[in-house]
Order: sequence, then C-alpha cells, then structure tokens
Amino acid sequence: MKMPFREMPPPDVAVAAGEKVLAWCRTTDGAVLAGTRDALYLPDGRVPWEHVEAADWDRDTVVLRVSEVGAWGRPRPEHTFTLDEPRRLLELVRERVTASVVYQRHVPIRGRRGLRVIARRAPSGREPIAWVYEYDETIDPDDPGVREVAGRALAAARDEVGLP
Repeated sequence: MKMPFREMPPPDVAVAAGEKVLAWCRTTDGAVLAGTRDALYLPDGRVPWEHVEAADWDRDTVVLRVSEVGAWGRPRPEHTFTLDEPRRLLELVRERVTASVVYQRHVPIRGRRGLRVIARRAPSGREPIAWVYEYDETIDPDDPGVREVAGRALAAARDEVGLP
C-alpha cells in the first residue's frame, strides 16, 4: 500500500519572534531557504517580502533568482540558488511578493519609456506603506522634468489609494 506524500517538517531555521516557517526547501549545496508570512529566509539573511523586487524560477535549470528592491545608481542585490526540490516554497514566494504590492502604475515620459510608481506593504501591516519609483532605461531621475513628473505621479497615486 502506497503512503500519501507528507511534507517533511522544516529544519531548524532561526526566524524572527512570532514567525513560523510556512514553506522551505534545500539548495543543491545543502543550504535551506524558508518562507514565513513576513519574510524569505536565505542562507545569508532575512529579506522581508516587501523588499523582494522579483523572484524568477527557471524550471529547466532549477534555478531561483531573487532580486531585492534597490537604490538608484547602485547594484540591486540579487541572490541565485539551484534548488534540490522546490516543494511549496515557489508558491509561497509568488503569493507573498504579489500580496505585498498595493499599487503599481507606469507613467510614460518619453514615448513608452518612463517610470513606475510602486507602493509596497509588509504583510503584517505593522510598517507604513513604502512608495518607490522604478525608472526605465535611459530615464534619468536627476532630470528636473523627470522629478516633476514623478512628484505628480506619486501625488496622484497616493490620492487614488486614499493616502495623504
């Protein structure tokens, strides 16, 4: 008689007080990745979901690439892992990152190129909504015209979401 698949309990992962591991997996080199309601735990630290800019899964190479929200002009922190068996972690990553985005709108400046106004919220709701801009290639955030458009777009976004 075949036994139904049962998820193994998560390994000991040091998570913040009040957090519980919801999904986890091992990398091919034996490191553990784990997700809680509030953050993704990587071998080199904790990344709150609202700080995960993107997470891309390549099924053919079994590689998970996680990019963090960055600062203009600086390299965006990126983490790459080859996973042994992703289990339910990929589902949790997709759900948590998507849930952290409150608002996103592209504002054209030159043709199709422009900026995105993005609002992100911590799943716990204990942190204020963080507003960020993401600029398309060739758009200079130091340009006074770009700054003016960005300011108007942020004001319109805050009004649309109902925040002062």
